[in-house]
Amino acid sequence: QVHLVESGGGLVQAGGSLRLSCAFSGRYLGTYAMGWFRQTPGKEREFVARIRWNSGITFYLDSVKGRFTISRDNAKNTVDLQMNSLNPEDTAVYYCAATPKVPFTTAASDYTYWGQGTQVTVSS
Repeated sequence: QVHLVESGGGLVQAGGSLRLSCAFSGRYLGTYAMGWFRQTPGKEREFVARIRWNSGITFYLDSVKGRFTISRDNAKNTVDLQMNSLNPEDTAVYYCAATPKVPFTTAASDYTYWGQGTQVTVSS
């Protein structure tokens, strides 16, 4: 089975930083893309960032460009999301996900494997 576990969420003041980590186990990720999504109550699950495992090519939600950085560590089998200059609008449960559908997809429905989420709360 494929298993994803997020960590690193917490409470931070506006302007602060957090680093989320997603640990992968169960399968080789070479042909996959890894994504971060977020969700608040009453809202659709929102794409945040994506990275292709092999190439490292990244793609971001417009509102997080320049503030968030997604990266992967081949040795540790982890995908991280460094979040800087956090805003209260960034408050959400953040989910790690994986998909074998690599080209450009940002749709949650295209992602096959999901972690259980980690809470990020940004106070004003």
